[in-house]
This record gives sequence, structure tokens and C-alpha cells, in this order.
Amino acid sequence: MIERKDIASFEGLDFFAKQAVEGFITGLHKSPFHGFSVEFAEHRLYNKGESTKHIDWKLFARSDKLFVKRYEEETNLRCRIIIDTSSSMLFPQHKQLSIENPNKLIFSSFCAAALMILFKKQRDAVGLSLFSKEIEFHSPEKTTNSHHQILMNHLERIIKDSSVLKSTFAVNAIHDIAEMIHQRSLVVLFSDMMDSEKNTDDIFDALQHLKYNKHEVVLFHVVDVDKEIDFNYSNVPHKFIDLETSEEIKLSPSSIKEEYIALKKKEVQDLKLKCAQFKIDFVEVDIKVGFEKVLSTYLNKRNKMR
Repeated sequence: MIERKDIASFEGLDFFAKQAVEGFITGLHKSPFHGFSVEFAEHRLYNKGESTKHIDWKLFARSDKLFVKRYEEETNLRCRIIIDTSSSMLFPQHKQLSIENPNKLIFSSFCAAALMILFKKQRDAVGLSLFSKEIEFHSPEKTTNSHHQILMNHLERIIKDSSVLKSTFAVNAIHDIAEMIHQRSLVVLFSDMMDSEKNTDDIFDALQHLKYNKHEVVLFHVVDVDKEIDFNYSNVPHKFIDLETSEEIKLSPSSIKEEYIALKKKEVQDLKLKCAQFKIDFVEVDIKVGFEKVLSTYLNKRNKMR
């Protein structure tokens, strides 16, 4: 189990994410996302001699005073960040988790926090959805400081939650989220794509639902490549425990390593091909690389494609 002392270094999630953003946003000469629109913010008194273009004449009729409408710039981009919080995302389970040595959920949370700060700098509206076997949290998309802090608090909360036996039922959750968000949003999903239903066609039907609603979809496929793909374990008997069902199996890794690697790499390749088919941006993520490098590489690549 992850104890409070093990995650003490994550208390400054917002701070660490800001540091990362300040680093990788440098050099991006244009937004890797969208342009700006204008939204009404407040009124101020009209100053004699300035343009009358933005005078609120309806308010003048009621108050007999001249007020000018002030606007705040806000991008027309709405971003929905979705994080899989099922127990498989708690892998690997280290005694001392850290930013440099994270599990998949911590890695995803720091990526999400950094993206939120980036969107906030661009005045883009951002919302957060968390799911395991059902939707656990779903916020609207907003740009305010208070909203941003609420989302950060939820990210810190899931980092500290070490609950096991939380299954993944992504299909229903993603279908529901697709119906709850505005059309033409940018949807960023963090998941290891280990669904308890074991039916990848159903999962991609759900992702296609997002595409049908005209969303741009980015899937960050988060894995520990060393352990989950390359299956690098010492050649002694191990006990493997399913974090979502608590099922156990004892075996010698060398006895299945070759077959496991072949099956796992085919699974990832199929996932990649399906994403290409549905025009979903597939981002392969090794959590050992570090969230700053993963995000900066992706954002620079995206920037060059614009």
C-alpha cells in the first residue's frame, strides 16, 4: 500500500507542474492548439474622446451613464482531460514513489497538471474526468483560477488514493463522457488501456463516439515499458498479483517471457493501428522517461505539424 509519507513529495503538484511548463513552453513560438476569441468580462466607465464602438447602449438607457464593455481574451478551445484511475494504474508499486520513480497514475496526474497550466496560460477552458468502473469525477470546462485549483486538488487526491480492486470499465465511462461534453473539444485520455471487459472493439467504439461528436482525441498510452512490455524480471519464481481482481499466479518469468513479449507487442501494435484508423493521435508513453520529456516531445511535434 502507498502510505502518506510515500507521497509527501507530491504535495506541490501544482508547483512542480508549473516548473515543467516554464521549461517546455519556451521555444514554442505559436500555440500548439488553437487561436483566440473574445468573451465579455465586465463594464467600465466611458472615457471622453475614446471610441464609442463598445459602449453598452442598453445600459445607458437604464442608467443614463456611458459604460464600455470590457472583454477578456479566451481561446475557443475546450479541453477535456480524462484519466483512468483503475487499480492497474497503480503499477508499479514501489515503497518510495517519487516524481522520478512514479507509477502510471502519478505520471498521468503530473502530465495532466502540466497541460492544465499550459491551457490556463493560453486562456483555454479545461475540464477533468476521472473513471475506473464508472465516472468518479466530471467537471465542466472553465478558465477561472478557482476552477483550476479545484482540478489540481482532485489530481492530488487521486495521487494519494492507493485503493486496489478498482476495475476498469472504460467503455461505458467514455460513452457517457462523450455525451456530457461540448462538441469539437480536444479530448486527452491517459490510460494503460487494460480494460476488464477485454473487448478492444467495444473500447474503440467508445473512442469513435468521441470522434463522431467531432472531438479531437489524443490517447496517451501509459505503460512501464521495462516491466509491462519487455517483461524484465529476475529469473527466479515470482508471484504476480492482479491489482484489479487480486488474482494471483506463481511462475518463473523466463518460462513465458518470449510468448508474453510477442503477445504484448502485438497488442500495442493493434492499438496503434486502430488509433490511426480512427484518426486518434496515439502517444506511446514510457513512464520511466519522465513527464516533462514526454510532454515537450509531443507538444513540439504537434507544433511542427500545424
